[in-house]
Amino acid sequence: MAKTNITHREIVEQVRRQEYAPIYLLMGEESYYIDRISEYIADHVLTKDEQDFNQTVIYCTRETAVGDIVNCARRYPMMAKYQVVIVKEAQNLLKMDELALYAQNPLKTTILVICYKNGTYDRRKKLVPAIEKVGIVFESPKLKDGMLPQFIVDYLRRKQVTIEDGACQMMKECVGADLNRMAGELDKLVLALPAGQQRITPDLVEQHIGISKDFNMWELKTAIINKDVVKANNIMYHLEQNAKANPPVMIVSMLFNFFASVMQAFYAPDRTEAGLMKHLELRQRWQLNEFTTAMRRYTAMKTMQIIGKLREADARLKGINRGNLTDSDIMHELLFYILH
Repeated sequence: MAKTNITHREIVEQVRRQEYAPIYLLMGEESYYIDRISEYIADHVLTKDEQDFNQTVIYCTRETAVGDIVNCARRYPMMAKYQVVIVKEAQNLLKMDELALYAQNPLKTTILVICYKNGTYDRRKKLVPAIEKVGIVFESPKLKDGMLPQFIVDYLRRKQVTIEDGACQMMKECVGADLNRMAGELDKLVLALPAGQQRITPDLVEQHIGISKDFNMWELKTAIINKDVVKANNIMYHLEQNAKANPPVMIVSMLFNFFASVMQAFYAPDRTEAGLMKHLELRQRWQLNEFTTAMRRYTAMKTMQIIGKLREADARLKGINRGNLTDSDIMHELLFYILH
């Protein structure tokens, strides 16, 4: 039963087939998949009636004793084949490695789910190897920016809904890589679809997520890529009118990530379309268009200089060598430098 390098979908499919491991260690920077797996186990192993006596959720604090978790796991189920024990926020446990002793001889009628968020548990300690021998260790790394559009497309496909490329980019840039938040916003869009419509458009995103399809960070980036000076300055002006929703630091971070990827593209060992997609870890061909267009508009040297200027702007926005400059001064100086 023991398995490592397993995916979220594989675990869910195993549970659906009633193939259970005695221990699941779910850990990593990305909490979305940890939550989805633990919720699926909580909802599908036991019936509603069985859950009353056989399902326990433990929320860990620094005062939680590992012995209490072990005692709970060693109980036998009542009028059910299994009991489920879900340990939330396990990263707060001070002596978590003490669970290794239980992992060496787990109760076969207990399904113990350990949710360790915001990092990974040290694999050199006893616990991880002990669980790997009998159960499942799942690691959930933070999703890279290039993989976010595919997550959006796949999430909506399971709901039999598609999304236009522009709308997908708006969601990527303005919602970001918090997958729990992204899933919630996508659910909102699905519910907002007019009767008979199964495709999410930029207009729908603008209407229900509060993102303007004409004046947003994504459109600013597009104008910069195309060196459209008038449009870029117009968008920057509108973003400044609602700086709370469009923090300059966030705009700089978005542009930095983009130009850093452009720099990677310039030095990719294979500059063909397939080679660039692999090097940049892109899933959709349309995602590559932005990078190839930027590589035509900007040289590698200019790209490197822009990255340096973005670092400088970020430091100034955070108060370093700022002088009397306002946020607006810093952003317009940055924009002028990039476009000229």
